[in-house]
Amino acid sequence: MKIIPAIDLINGKCVRLYQGDFSKTTEVGSDPESQLLRFIRDGAEMIHIVDLDGARAGKPKQYELINKLCSLSTIPIEVGGGIRDIETIDKYVSIGVSRIVLGTAALEREDFLKEALDKYNQYIVIGIDAKKGKVATRGWETVSEIKYIDFAKKIESLGVQTIIYTDISKDGTMAGPNLEELKQISNEVRCNIVASGGIRNMEDLQELEKNGITEAIVGKAIYDGQVKLIGERV
Repeated sequence: MKIIPAIDLINGKCVRLYQGDFSKTTEVGSDPESQLLRFIRDGAEMIHIVDLDGARAGKPKQYELINKLCSLSTIPIEVGGGIRDIETIDKYVSIGVSRIVLGTAALEREDFLKEALDKYNQYIVIGIDAKKGKVATRGWETVSEIKYIDFAKKIESLGVQTIIYTDISKDGTMAGPNLEELKQISNEVRCNIVASGGIRNMEDLQELEKNGITEAIVGKAIYDGQVKLIGERV
């Protein structure tokens, strides 16, 4: 199991949301630079960074900070939040980002998704964030009528190879991941599925691996010390 620690950014600080609610924000960890270096020192193989300000605004708001984090990092970094045009992808690729996470734009603009896949297929990851099985967009504040499984099948047909799946109701809750939905999406598409949301301990990671999921993004459980990177691979 590849454990991918998360650094979520608001106003240049590391934060965690509760169920995707921007009014329920908690500052966690150290400053982003120190936190990144700590994760690397503890044995992380990749870091997941989300520009939460950018996700709400529809354009990057933490680009300079993310640029600095990329320059400090010795391991791959994936970035999401407010990436809605090719120019932004160009900029992130140029500073060394290894995986680009698209969410809102992938759902709302199929032409853009196709262009991104054509130019940067190996970099593109699609984040499917769902509430009650329906895909949410725009910083999780808008919920569509599109079922997560239908969307997963559609983007797979376009050439997407990796999907990050988050049940928003689980995110930041330490209540365990939505194993049922993760198992379903893993069975329905051939894409690499990355689990996210609600992971609380190593037992959750073991359950995910039993269902064929080999990557998981972990936030609160790492900050709270319930999941450790050093010597604790599932």
